Amino acid sequence: MIRQSAVAGKFYSDDSDELRAELEQLLTVAEPREKVLGVIAPHAGYLYSGAVAGALYGAVELPPTVIILGPNHHGVGARAALYPGGEWLTPLGAVPINGTLSVLVTKHAPLVEEETTAHHYEHSLEVQLPFLQLVRPAVTIVPLCLGFGDYASCRALGLGIARAIREYGEEVLIVASSDMTHYESAAAAKKKDELAIDEVLALNPEGLLRVCRDKEITMCGVIPATVMLVAAMELGATRARLVRYATSGDVTGDNRRVVAYAALTVV
Repeated sequence: MIRQSAVAGKFYSDDSDELRAELEQLLTVAEPREKVLGVIAPHAGYLYSGAVAGALYGAVELPPTVIILGPNHHGVGARAALYPGGEWLTPLGAVPINGTLSVLVTKHAPLVEEETTAHHYEHSLEVQLPFLQLVRPAVTIVPLCLGFGDYASCRALGLGIARAIREYGEEVLIVASSDMTHYESAAAAKKKDELAIDEVLALNPEGLLRVCRDKEITMCGVIPATVMLVAAMELGATRARLVRYATSGDVTGDNRRVVAYAALTVV
């Protein structure tokens, strides 16, 4: 199956040359690049979150295969929807689905279903692709759109993903796609987001989910981030690092009502 881009021309340029130039400007390359198990990456329009994403993707060593976990913003489709085999298109070309790893994920994580409806208009996974293509042109992906909310399911899926990666036997990066606090002042957003970031830095997936619920932190990808943390820890992660934090106010100059973005690595 072929998935056409849903937000090219909206979240990022639909012109391949313009997009490549934009990505090259946003990418902040750090040497040596860090070998990581998982990351949290923002998914807003590149005008707002692209510099944060660029700092992240310029700092990590990108393996040939990436599992992308994104939240289901539209509330349609399966609870854990895996896009069936085929490829996703962006203005930079086609990104193949990794069929071998996809099969292993469904084998080890019964919650996962092959399903396309959840992916039709979802931007959270798609906006990661041009960065991945720029850094690793031959990258393959396993795209999972998540629409559940309980920790037991997060843990089951995270452990299943870890088992799938182990059986796959090659390096895989797990990308959790998430923005941080939405539509509060920059000061209020930072105060709340620090609570969530502290739980990531402590490698506490259950604590991350709990603090977002208890403190009403509108981190839209908290479920993907929780799943990623479970999987990364099962694979041996011992530390996490905040690469960059910013808000839309840094671009617009209006700090009264912002969306916040964080880039974190888990090693």
